[in-house]
Amino acid sequence: MKQLIKLFSGAALVAGMLMLSSCDAGFEEMNVNPTQASQVDPNFKLTNIQVRISGERYENWRTNLIYSSVMIQHFATLPGYWAGDKYTYIGSYSAAMWDRYYPNIARNVEDLLLQTEEDPEMANMHHIAQIVRVIMYHRLTDLYGDVPYSEAGRGFIEGITQPKYDAQSFIYPDMLARLEAAAGALNGSMPSFGSGDLMYGGDVDQWKKLANSLMLRLGMRLSKVDPGAAQSWVQKAIAGGTMTSNADIAYVPHNDPAGWRNGNGSVFLADGSPRISQFFVNWMVARNDPRLYVYGMLQPGTTEPIGMPNGRITGGSDPNHGIENDPSWVPCPEEVTENCGMNRYMVPNTVLKGQDDPMFFMTYAEVELLKAEAAARGWHSGDAATHYANGVRAAMEYLAMYGPEAAIDGADIDAYLAANPYDPANGLRQIGEQIWAAVLLNEYEAFANWRRTGYPELTPVNYPGNVTGGTIPRRLRYREGEAVANPENYSAALSAQGPDEFTTRMWWDR
Repeated sequence: MKQLIKLFSGAALVAGMLMLSSCDAGFEEMNVNPTQASQVDPNFKLTNIQVRISGERYENWRTNLIYSSVMIQHFATLPGYWAGDKYTYIGSYSAAMWDRYYPNIARNVEDLLLQTEEDPEMANMHHIAQIVRVIMYHRLTDLYGDVPYSEAGRGFIEGITQPKYDAQSFIYPDMLARLEAAAGALNGSMPSFGSGDLMYGGDVDQWKKLANSLMLRLGMRLSKVDPGAAQSWVQKAIAGGTMTSNADIAYVPHNDPAGWRNGNGSVFLADGSPRISQFFVNWMVARNDPRLYVYGMLQPGTTEPIGMPNGRITGGSDPNHGIENDPSWVPCPEEVTENCGMNRYMVPNTVLKGQDDPMFFMTYAEVELLKAEAAARGWHSGDAATHYANGVRAAMEYLAMYGPEAAIDGADIDAYLAANPYDPANGLRQIGEQIWAAVLLNEYEAFANWRRTGYPELTPVNYPGNVTGGTIPRRLRYREGEAVANPENYSAALSAQGPDEFTTRMWWDR
């Protein structure tokens, strides 16, 4: 059985979502506007927002997997529509998160903030909504750079239909300030959300830990562009109190067949093309990493882990990019299908492909590894080796949340840490690589942290027709319709940030 929190029944969840746009059916008092929309219980609104941020198949297929997961070389694929594997451009895929988050989530977040900001009894709800807002916008700005932020989602509230694009140099300090304010103001003696909070059930202490943990992540994101500010925010986060165990992990549970299904799981159900990347398999084999057989599975008839190279297609006529010309390829003799052709490469493990799997936003493993980095940089008095070991252990132990078949034996974890101890001379590399290994399926974070740290040192592909000159993209491109729907603000963003290209570096990546 999968380990997950029981969601609302599908009927209740759908009813809650429908309520978001419902109107009074009449029977109002004579002095009440009969066209005025009813206010919906904030619990229903939060449920809607959380499951939508978790995402449907649409954006998880396109931005999380088709682009981010293969650019960062967790997975590899052959079909041309997996554009991230070859650094080619498909506009609707690049903009998929934009298309889902802005129309479906931004306005609902602003509505929830407005509903909860004046009533003292709703103060905790307001601060939790602020944290959720940061989760959404830090994903958006990390993918695209300068984005609508301060005016986004305010069309109904203020009539702003063409929001300005805020500079990422403004967005990040604002998100960090919101996290600091929320963490400081959350009060366990006041009312909070209930079962409508799918992540923590309204537990204020856990929301405080998440706010500070996100502050740690976002503060560290500034390490290249502004080390002084990064250090200050990292120290505030640690002092405020971050996650202390895997019990604090931020995730949205899912269920199947009723209710809202895991978006990644829905992708794997529809698309069987992904294989575990050759780079990822080789990295794990070199370290005898026990996660290899949780993340991937050997195919029938195979006896050794083989990953598929990135940037390949089917077609032996291409000597450089046809998979049939790669040294890893073994052609299938007549009537033989096992241990040859595509059936030779490791596939994603079934245990990670369920539509009832949890969707993880931030883990305790990340927190400990980021603390290890802070200690290695001299920003934190803790011991880098201890935090590193805690992070690696947590990254292996939390996989049991996918189900008992994903659990890794404690003795195997001990053996891995003994064979792969923290090396201060190589610490930042080890930490960066371990974060990359720990956040599989949260490919947004894998992509962002790789751009910040440069680890692991991936080998780019140079597929014909790629739009990056054979370099790994640094961002995704905006929604193409913005040039028509919001032309002045779109043009201003390009003037400030640079061309709308995969190779344009955003503020914190310079």
